[in-house]
Amino acid sequence: MRQHLVWTLAAAAALAAAPTATTAAAPDCPRLTGTWYGANRAHLQQVIDGYGTCSGHRGAVATFDWDNTVTKNDVTDATLSWALRHDRLLRPARWKDTSAWLTDAADHALTAACGTGAGAPLRTSTRPRCTDEIVRIRETGTTTSGAPAFAGRWNHRRTVPQYAWIPQLFAGRTPAELASYAGSARREALAAPVGATRTLGTRTVPAYVRYYDQQRDLIRTLERAGFEVYVVSAGAEPVTEVWSRAVGVDAAHTIAIRSVLDRRGRITVRNEGCGGVPATRGAVIPYIDGKRCWINQEIYGVQGAAAWQRQPWKRRPALAAGDADTDVTFVGDATGAHLVINRNKPELMCRAYDDADGHWLVNPMFIAPLPRRPEPYPCATTARTHPDGTLGPLRRADGTVVPDRADTVF
Repeated sequence: MRQHLVWTLAAAAALAAAPTATTAAAPDCPRLTGTWYGANRAHLQQVIDGYGTCSGHRGAVATFDWDNTVTKNDVTDATLSWALRHDRLLRPARWKDTSAWLTDAADHALTAACGTGAGAPLRTSTRPRCTDEIVRIRETGTTTSGAPAFAGRWNHRRTVPQYAWIPQLFAGRTPAELASYAGSARREALAAPVGATRTLGTRTVPAYVRYYDQQRDLIRTLERAGFEVYVVSAGAEPVTEVWSRAVGVDAAHTIAIRSVLDRRGRITVRNEGCGGVPATRGAVIPYIDGKRCWINQEIYGVQGAAAWQRQPWKRRPALAAGDADTDVTFVGDATGAHLVINRNKPELMCRAYDDADGHWLVNPMFIAPLPRRPEPYPCATTARTHPDGTLGPLRRADGTVVPDRADTVF
């Protein structure tokens, strides 16, 4: 009850700051449908009504992470799975060339399992050892023997090498080719029954993806209410675009890892930069603070180092939604509602359960929700990832430490 009252009062204050309607026309108030946890649908409806056409406004921004926020399961992984089973990756001249941080151990493991020789298709459909090495590095950042696959220095709030590595694996292909692989993977994953798995190499992985009906309806309702809806993902942009267009979000409103193309229009191992950082081999991607940077730069036109900073109220999304620690910064920037899909990710869930501004909404996954986390989230000790990769306590804006929080929405 306290959380509901605090949210209502805080939301009322925020909505009161929005411009008032200037016409006497009958309000246009699109309505959410579907089943949400607790009072979440009512809270989301308040934001839609307060920032949208029901109050005579247009142009408020809503931002969504994609994988496991709008869909159940990861569409980049689904695309990689399809590509590995259909020999669509091209062999690099040296595996070391694919990432700035790839270790000697990973280079040796990939060379032994997959071979080298620039430009030839990798025969991963018949080489399970090669598939296993690639999938293990993607999932865990280690080789199948357990050796670190990446080493060196990077800002852990701006990138993670195994995320940046996926577009790099498609070097030599065109964005259109990658989009076609994503389209084939999408048809396959949507046709597979919920809960289906498959063997990839020798590993068992999910075989299905589903759009969450509630999120499709939320996006549709926001757009009908005059919101500009964006997707911001740490996946490869051609892949995310294939999936996002089915919920009414076009390529111009889809932001993900943007590969630099060569003169013939082929994907390279470099990606575009943000916030004054030039193109690199993965140093800056839409990841944790990088998602804020890309939102500020691409949506609000903030250039240079300022794009890394939280912007004034009118230059921040009204609603933001995510499911993982990779989303915590941009979800926290929203002014009307921070929608969190509970996947037990500590930094995000500590922020959500602390609910410092009364705007945080926690919802279980709409398909196969996780059971309750048995122990509290370690908010006061190790929930926050620092730029150097070390873990520490999570702090509020006033510097106080967030106490450990129990998992209560599942």
